[in-house]
Amino acid sequence: MKNVQTRIDELRRLIVQHDHRYYVLDSPELEDAEYDALFRELVQLESAHPEFASSDSPTQRVGGRPLDKFGQIRHSVPMLSLENAFSEEEAREFDERIKRFLATKEEIAYVIEPKLDGLGIELVYESGRLVSGSTRGDGEVGEDVTQNLKTVRAIPLRLRAGPPPPPPRLEVRGEVFMKRNDFLALNERQEAEGEKTFANPRNAAAGSLRQLDPAITARRPLSAYFYGLGAEIGLASHWDLFQRLPSWGLPTNPLNALCPNIGEAVESYHRLRESRATLPYESDGVVFKVNDARLQRRLGEVSRHPRWAIAFKFPSEEAVTRIKQIQVQVGRTGALTPVALLEPVRLGGATVSRATLHNQDEIDRKDARAGDWVFVKRAGDVIPEVIRVDLGRRSPGSRPFKMPDSCPVCGSVVVRPEGEAAHRCVNAGCPAQVKERIRHYCSRDGMDIEGLGDRFVDQLVDKNLLKDVPGIYTLRAEDFFKLDRMGEKLAQNFLDAIGRSKSRPMDRFIFALGIRHVGDHLSRVLAQRFPSIERLEATPLEDLQAIRDIGPEVARSLRAFFEQPENHRMIRALIERGVRPTPVKPPVDSPISGKTFVLTGELQQWSREEAERQIREAGGRVTSTVSRKTDYVVAGTHPGTKAKKAGDLGVRILQESDLRKLLEPT
Repeated sequence: MKNVQTRIDELRRLIVQHDHRYYVLDSPELEDAEYDALFRELVQLESAHPEFASSDSPTQRVGGRPLDKFGQIRHSVPMLSLENAFSEEEAREFDERIKRFLATKEEIAYVIEPKLDGLGIELVYESGRLVSGSTRGDGEVGEDVTQNLKTVRAIPLRLRAGPPPPPPRLEVRGEVFMKRNDFLALNERQEAEGEKTFANPRNAAAGSLRQLDPAITARRPLSAYFYGLGAEIGLASHWDLFQRLPSWGLPTNPLNALCPNIGEAVESYHRLRESRATLPYESDGVVFKVNDARLQRRLGEVSRHPRWAIAFKFPSEEAVTRIKQIQVQVGRTGALTPVALLEPVRLGGATVSRATLHNQDEIDRKDARAGDWVFVKRAGDVIPEVIRVDLGRRSPGSRPFKMPDSCPVCGSVVVRPEGEAAHRCVNAGCPAQVKERIRHYCSRDGMDIEGLGDRFVDQLVDKNLLKDVPGIYTLRAEDFFKLDRMGEKLAQNFLDAIGRSKSRPMDRFIFALGIRHVGDHLSRVLAQRFPSIERLEATPLEDLQAIRDIGPEVARSLRAFFEQPENHRMIRALIERGVRPTPVKPPVDSPISGKTFVLTGELQQWSREEAERQIREAGGRVTSTVSRKTDYVVAGTHPGTKAKKAGDLGVRILQESDLRKLLEPT
């Protein structure tokens, strides 16, 4: 028996060692067949001797049953987005801004990193063991994808010992991505199995990581590189981090480089740009980061971006293809959007077959017609767009495009309101509009009816099971059974989610109604002012205009919405079907009225959402960035750099108990 345990330990050590050589050192010693033989032997021994089971064995990367949904994990330090530069001039101006802020003329050293086109993640290790993994999410809260991340072989389940040894708690950030060759092989396999193929490596990586069944993720060829931290661990520089991570078993990009000044950083950008097509993965630019950790802390953050980092984007790639036809889509508000259906062309790592033409004015300006050869780019490397027409290749007899006089979906009259660029279908019952309104109502920022997305909404409307938003609350289990791939458990999940949505807060309800110009912020402003939707409906135009943050255009949009009989009927029908939005308490006069708070670290007695709600109800304001205008920073356990910055700026730091005392009624 001792010999069996010794062999199991040896196999685990060998597999982890070869994983490290393959993913971190990029220097494999074994052929795939030899590695597979070791892995199979370990599986067989562990199956025969379950008494030697270990949670961090390489065989435990895939385990557990599929999830019903993902949980949430709050990042102890927000995962900020990056400001972009699109030219060398802008990149050098970034360097000048830093020098002005620091009041120095000395050269600033930068670390440069290829910007991967994948999915941002954060891993948390405690005492060397992987305890959680999450997506970036909204920067504050991400989805708990721990089990899926454990299936990615580039991610160690247990950190290596160093030297130096890893800290007791490590919050490390990186990117999960799919290499080009792995992506092509995956699509070939998907096609051979009759499954849906992926548009590009990023979609493939994101879709694979967000599978509810970890076994599916395990079959996808995902890779990972790491480039940053959540809570600081006392390093002197960013380059020091890249020396530490591989020693702990965390792979970093071998093309990362340390540059002594902006000139060399820009030269490195140009070299990577020239080799972009030969990189083994998709990349849309290069990230410049100030190397000195002390300077990073001094520079801090601004508007959800770190001042000490910038993404210098590669120019958008262009391709030439032909417009087969121009199709018109109808949106939630009835706006008609012309879309060019293209002969498929590879662009920015994806196959593009559709591109937006925006509106009739843009079509006229570009003179785009069916049959034209056109130049296409991905706006911001995301949305395909026709940028110009090759008039020299236009076929004789081509005809200019004109928006239709009747809706292509329902046949109703199309009008172009005075002063607007968009043409609109006047029929509020148009199926296309109905689908979009239902999707908006069910969205996460709206009533958050989990799972009721595009595919199921399309089926419900097309099968005449759902005709309007209030109809959501009359759906029965037998209605869901008429949809494709629908079982009893999923149908019950939908009914439970619909039931929970009836008591969402008032601001979510206002947002879900889809009022033009009213987003989540203005929805909150209105919800704090009006305890019921009836009060808001009855408020005159001049009273709406008197509300802070509500300008004349928004006020007119609100009155126009509530004066339409069909909207009034919709709201009445929702209330009759049991929708009772919970009031949002208005700000009150208190010791913290008008004060600005930033929260950092993990709170013990409240959730972050509850603390923010209590502050807002007491008249305070919650932001995510510490500045000289911040009045208080509330520091929980494991506070991040925000607490340090608050100390540097002289901002008062509160413990959770201090905050509770401030919020106590006087």
